[in-house]
Amino acid sequence: MKKLSIFLVFCFLLMLVGDAFALGSRHSKRRSRHKTSRVVKKRHARSRKAARFRLVSREVPDTCSVLCEDTCSHIHGIDMSHYQGNVFWETIGDNTSMAYVYLKATEGGDRVDQKFEQNIVMAHIHGLKVGSYHFYRAKTEQRKQLENFVSQCIPEEQDLIPMIDIETTSGLPTDEFCDSLFTFLDLVEEAYHQKPLLYTFRNFYNRHLLGKLDGYKLMIAMYTPEEPVLADERDITMWQYTGKGRLTGVSGFVDKSRFMGNHSLREIRFIH
Repeated sequence: MKKLSIFLVFCFLLMLVGDAFALGSRHSKRRSRHKTSRVVKKRHARSRKAARFRLVSREVPDTCSVLCEDTCSHIHGIDMSHYQGNVFWETIGDNTSMAYVYLKATEGGDRVDQKFEQNIVMAHIHGLKVGSYHFYRAKTEQRKQLENFVSQCIPEEQDLIPMIDIETTSGLPTDEFCDSLFTFLDLVEEAYHQKPLLYTFRNFYNRHLLGKLDGYKLMIAMYTPEEPVLADERDITMWQYTGKGRLTGVSGFVDKSRFMGNHSLREIRFIH
């Protein structure tokens, strides 16, 4: 009888220990789930915070993209290339502040902008005055560059005179660079029977082209609130005033330009 009593007491103690272990295990699991829940909630909160930050970032206006066309009466336009990707030309065409567009056609001796053909068709359909430009590479043979440009810049498709984009000497000394450039400009004039519009940055002009471009119309790039003034004080036809412009219909940045002073669109019309 005594042995039976001891055995029953022993079984009762085992039951108590088992219940305590089970309770502790459930409590541990609840703590684990609660901890995991806190981590998930914390991550979710960070994710929502990041999402809100991204949304706010997109809504904050770019201080570099001052909408000059909204505050003045100058004639404005843009230049476009494959860097802008797919654009909604119908929306750009509806923007009455944008009167013209220069499209990148070619670069060097063999590069053709992959969006040029589509862009020039769509720009015409939606009513913009269109011109084409070539990015000049001073070390590439000039006739090869001309052939590349002429293959894309077809006179019948042009409303505006050709534009030559001059941004680099390709490592040549200034004298050699200018010899190369002027050989090419003469070839362009011979091919199109009119002098091209020349695009360059103010500092590049002052360093390499000062006093050497008489007779050419200039588009000068300078991204400041003040209008550009060249060191030789020569006349500037157009000013590209931002490289970070915004335009409905384009997802990225757009280069925007305008005519200076009393200059007008008819001065750069293509003579057919």
